[in-house]
Amino acid sequence: MLICHAITLSKTKKQGREHKENVVNSIRDAIEKYDSAYAFTFENMRNLKFKEFREQLKSSIRFFLGSNKVMQVALGRSVADEIRPGLHKVSKLLRGDSGTYFTSLPKEDIQRLTFKWSILLTLKKGFEAKLVIDVNLRLLLRCIML
Repeated sequence: MLICHAITLSKTKKQGREHKENVVNSIRDAIEKYDSAYAFTFENMRNLKFKEFREQLKSSIRFFLGSNKVMQVALGRSVADEIRPGLHKVSKLLRGDSGTYFTSLPKEDIQRLTFKWSILLTLKKGFEAKLVIDVNLRLLLRCIML
């Protein structure tokens, strides 16, 4: 008789309530600091390219990726619990592989950066390529001006 037991080799601690509260507070601080909020979606995003892009823009844009539900709580899920008018609309866009970012840059600059971003974030090896325009539209972002 053969008995097999699965043994986890990585020991990761579950991020608890304190971590979630820190994320909520960070998002709410960003809401106070920046003028605009954006939601974006992604597919097969390469982490290294995104980190490089984020590093280039860290003085003017604050990105958040993670649990959609935690981000939704920070933004407000309805008109009654949103921090600023219109943020619940951004919250509703956070589904699947998505994130949010905050900035005070003009909308035209964001659209230019989005096009640059769509070119930078290339697909991973083995995935079927799509048109750049399609990727651009997927990443761009339904904008809600605060």
